[in-house]
Amino acid sequence: MKPLHLTGIASVSPYGVFQGVIPQLPLEARAVTNWKTEGVRRAYTVEPFRPVEFVPGIKTRRLDRLSTWALVAASLAIHDAGIDLTQVDRSRVAVIFSTSFGCVEHTEAFFQSAAVRGWGGTDPILFPETLANSPASHVALFHQLRGPNITMAAKSFGGESALLQAASLLRHGQADVAIVLAGDVLTQAIYQWYEAAGMLSPECFTCETANPPSGLIPSEGVAAIVMESCCRSTARTYARLIDGRWAAGGDALAGSASGDAGGATLQSIRRLLGERQPDFVICTGAGAPCNPCTSANSVAELAGLATLSSVPPSIPPERFAAGLVDTGGLFHLILALRGTLRGTPHGESVHGASALMLGTSGAHGHAALLLEILPV
Repeated sequence: MKPLHLTGIASVSPYGVFQGVIPQLPLEARAVTNWKTEGVRRAYTVEPFRPVEFVPGIKTRRLDRLSTWALVAASLAIHDAGIDLTQVDRSRVAVIFSTSFGCVEHTEAFFQSAAVRGWGGTDPILFPETLANSPASHVALFHQLRGPNITMAAKSFGGESALLQAASLLRHGQADVAIVLAGDVLTQAIYQWYEAAGMLSPECFTCETANPPSGLIPSEGVAAIVMESCCRSTARTYARLIDGRWAAGGDALAGSASGDAGGATLQSIRRLLGERQPDFVICTGAGAPCNPCTSANSVAELAGLATLSSVPPSIPPERFAAGLVDTGGLFHLILALRGTLRGTPHGESVHGASALMLGTSGAHGHAALLLEILPV
């Protein structure tokens, strides 16, 4: 199977707005100030910024934050890839966007206006921007892209699934370039749902760090990756996607990796790897902190790595991406591309290594991708 090239990356995240890899910066969950809370509530949130400072000519007055972030991240990723859109066939450029909640800010505002003023008193300008595919549509409209435009959601492995969907388009000749995006915005309703469901980490209510990590610290942001079917002579390639597997349902990672039966996901990963052994595992942990992570333990055993200590217990070590429950996979990949595995005994470089990217979610299924990280 012909490898696909990851040539551009960008992100809007709690770290800030970045083209290329996210730099090594300190990051802490911040007290929520966007709405009134009963006591301290903390999360990894995106600080306000002016989009026009990063993407000249961009107009976002009527857009919600998710569409704005997608526009900024996609534009920076295209620039990072060194693609001049005036020199390519824009009908061959695809946009694939994965989100859990979509444009939930405008959705909330629309329904709240209906609750207060009735359906006849709702704001018609808001309604078109409540659609989950609005961010991908705005990216295509701004850059005049006429290729396939797909918005999807996949429980707990949306980012990985978006990469696999893009790979399918490229390998079947339906596009030459794919802009892959994944992300979500944090709102009061989403945060309160996590709290009511008992999913939040103790760190959400105090400034003290939980040890060992437990629960969820909600986050928000959008990550973007440009994937191409062939390597341009002027392009930088961060990584190559070698192969991938996706399956809905199944018994996830039930069973032992070394057992005779194992789980359906483990068998699928065995077929994906064949005789290859990845150097490390990028595990999104089904939205939970990667350390401890049963998925990473099972896959480490399967990959021939004696114990999880042979693999960085969390790649990346930062936990904010885990707060993006369904779409954090792209963030984990971008953070892993920083170039250093700080969890390894000697901090070896990941460049030139192979990585297994894994997202799982109980009975919902899994997505697994085999990547080769390249020197930059």
